[in-house]
Amino acid sequence: MPPIVLAILAIAAVMHAAWNVLLKTSGDPLLMSGRAMLAGTIACLPLAVVAWFAAGQPGIPRDALALGVVSGLMEVVYLILLAGAYRRGELSVVYPIARGTAPLLSVAAGVGLLAERLGPLGALGVGFLLAGIVAVQRPWRYLRGGPLVEAAIPWALACGVSIAAYSTVDRVGARLVAPWLVAAVLFPVTAAGLAVFIRLRGARGVSGPSPSWARSTAAGLLAIGTYVLVLVAYSLAPLSVVAPLRESAVLLASGWGSLRLGEAIGRRDAASRIGGAALVVAGAILLALEA
Repeated sequence: MPPIVLAILAIAAVMHAAWNVLLKTSGDPLLMSGRAMLAGTIACLPLAVVAWFAAGQPGIPRDALALGVVSGLMEVVYLILLAGAYRRGELSVVYPIARGTAPLLSVAAGVGLLAERLGPLGALGVGFLLAGIVAVQRPWRYLRGGPLVEAAIPWALACGVSIAAYSTVDRVGARLVAPWLVAAVLFPVTAAGLAVFIRLRGARGVSGPSPSWARSTAAGLLAIGTYVLVLVAYSLAPLSVVAPLRESAVLLASGWGSLRLGEAIGRRDAASRIGGAALVVAGAILLALEA
């Protein structure tokens, strides 16, 4: 794999973790997502126009356009699920489970539907992923009177399903046209779809003050910048390599939530959360090496 892909994914991981921190700490994650997509899209529009003219005003094939629209709608579902998870749970729990579920689903589809075989590294990677998700969820708390499954977990798992789905679509689209052209279709669709959903939702689910437009714009630029970088990586390397390696952001988000946001209760709890996130990252990397 070209070293440039590793550099791109490292930067994308930092940006994605930062965007999720902003989302989690907002009073209304869904409204923040909607404003972020709208503000980020508008802010990036001049750059997209300049790039379009500089590239000779390229057209977008119908199949690439259709994939961009489908991916944008999938992003709407993903952001709705992510906002729902963050309203119900903690960053250091939701993020690792949502991001760790996607590689597991890819493996399950390959083994169960495509009759693929899992080698030693892949099997070890699956084991690490499962162990990491269990360590983050901590179901043994049920024995001490806690909930067997936190309210956010179903939302985080569903979020992982949406990640696996849109990652596959984006990988195909990024190979048909330049990644930034896919993004130019994807994000306006996402912004419009979220705006409609938020309008229909009304004031339901609001748990705090509305996020500022300045904060939302910063979040939107981080989210869109992350996605463009990942699309570029998809155009340079296989999905089976890019999708797992981008999950390195799990460790950053888990550490920030456990330590900076005070989600962990004591050092042992922090170590358990961060250790679980590390297992998720290790499992994703092992699956990438297996590919």
